[in-house]
Amino acid sequence: MAQETKPQTAKSKSASLQISIFDISGTKKTPVKVSKEIFGKKVGDQLLAQYVRVYLTNQRQGNANSKTRSQINLTKHKAWRQKGTGRARHGAKSAPIFVGGGVAFGPKSKTYQLKLNKKQRKSAFFGALTKAFEQNNIFGLSDSSLTVKPKTKEVSGFLKKLDIDSKKVLLVLPKLEKNNLVMASRNIPNVELADVRSLNTYTVMKQDKIVFVQNALAVLEKHYLSSNES
Repeated sequence: MAQETKPQTAKSKSASLQISIFDISGTKKTPVKVSKEIFGKKVGDQLLAQYVRVYLTNQRQGNANSKTRSQINLTKHKAWRQKGTGRARHGAKSAPIFVGGGVAFGPKSKTYQLKLNKKQRKSAFFGALTKAFEQNNIFGLSDSSLTVKPKTKEVSGFLKKLDIDSKKVLLVLPKLEKNNLVMASRNIPNVELADVRSLNTYTVMKQDKIVFVQNALAVLEKHYLSSNES
């Protein structure tokens, strides 16, 4: 009995990895099978949180810089004589208490770069896609949509048909170049366009819904599952 049930379980798991495909009018088409290596890889929330922390930290420029009193280009002449003025004794006017003087304990430029190794980055990316897939947040758009009329109402109507017009939507294209679909989408405030090769974990996680142009799914697998993926 054990030998009979095992292959059935494996078959059911592979058959479940499908993404629904719609045309621009919202009509459902034949679903597309996707790789379980990308959309079936579960990872811990700790790795996803670590990736987000590293990604956001690496966005910091760290170029804030202030001059100390030794770097101020002012005269080194004593501000006033040592005694007899009734005021506190002072040396050069480059001291921090004077206007135009140096800054005491001010910020200095530094690098905030953190690192994740390649295996962690890939696992986090696939894990984020898997989480979105399991939550039914990933849809497919037929390739014919690339030649849709370059009118905002075309894409806006598609989003309304899927009831995601009020969500943050990531539209993933095989190649981010000027075409009718891009022109019809770029004026919608809650729609972000992305090239499939430039996707990352943070971009995936910050969106409510992700819409892949059908051919972008094939490019995704070819690019990220190839042996020479960088």
